[in-house]
Amino acid sequence: MAATKLLVADFATTVKNVPFNYIRPVSDRPNLTDVHISDSAIPLIDLHQLSGPRRSHVIKQIGLACQHDGFFQVKNHGIPEEMINNILSLAREFFKLPESERLKNYSDDPSKTTRLSTSFNVKTEKVANWRDFLRLHCYPLQDYVHEWPSNPPLFREDVAEYCTSVRELVLRLLEAISESLGLKRDYIDKSLSKHGQHMSLNYYPPCPQPDLTYGLPGHTDPNLITLLLQDDVPGLQVLRNGNWVAVNPIPNTFIVNIGDQMQVLSNDKYKSVLHRAVVNCDKERLSIPTFYCPSPDAVIGPAKELIDEHHPAVYRNFTYAEYYDKFWNRGLETACCLDMFKA
Repeated sequence: MAATKLLVADFATTVKNVPFNYIRPVSDRPNLTDVHISDSAIPLIDLHQLSGPRRSHVIKQIGLACQHDGFFQVKNHGIPEEMINNILSLAREFFKLPESERLKNYSDDPSKTTRLSTSFNVKTEKVANWRDFLRLHCYPLQDYVHEWPSNPPLFREDVAEYCTSVRELVLRLLEAISESLGLKRDYIDKSLSKHGQHMSLNYYPPCPQPDLTYGLPGHTDPNLITLLLQDDVPGLQVLRNGNWVAVNPIPNTFIVNIGDQMQVLSNDKYKSVLHRAVVNCDKERLSIPTFYCPSPDAVIGPAKELIDEHHPAVYRNFTYAEYYDKFWNRGLETACCLDMFKA
């Protein structure tokens, strides 16, 4: 593929109309006027007491959020505000690099563990999404950090520090979620084989006709759990009771959402919920999701402790590699591929 004007960022500011290959069918447009705005779209949980005497209370809050919302926000999570601001600045700096510099990292091969690309899967999708992204595998760090961009100059050092801090937070949350299901604290940790961690720096340029396209259409996450850091520009929307609800950013918080693998492990007690990213005509938006997942060889299935005569296994056992392959090839338009793995 020719390395010219591959990225949305490199033409977004010069067009007055959305190019035809980004325009969604009328039945599949954001309908932005119908979106609900709520200051309490998803629960906000204070993690300060997760290591204190009120741990059981926090675990109960997390369990209820996983069961009823599939999403929650966390504050007092232990990741310094300076690190959060720095990683957002670094991402912005990367996407402001000259096109020729950014394209050194470009690939449309999803098997590449470090790559810059656009939309979702440019090889298979019929309609493109108004997004560029830099995807990085980041655990174990030493296996991947040498592949990452070396420009901006501190990119590898600062992103490695951020990845390590986020992983520590994820592992604390996985212990709490295990306990909230009535499982041993290390149950989920031990279900993931060697573990996997990816992150994406998502860049959504201003869009001249945001009602015709998506940053990302409605989808569930195929992984176990996602921690999302976003800047101060709204764009994330979550499906609740049949309505799309905007999740407005709160500074210095992370949004946590349950992925498909957690729904399987919990035997459908916890929900992987549809969400999407919309764009706007005024401001660029940055989001940085960290996707924590089983390693490809991990065998995933409902926890035996959650199966009985009243709660039979909803899903068959499968490897994460099998699941991810089907998810990637189906594309986001089909929303969720959990149904393909029912018992």
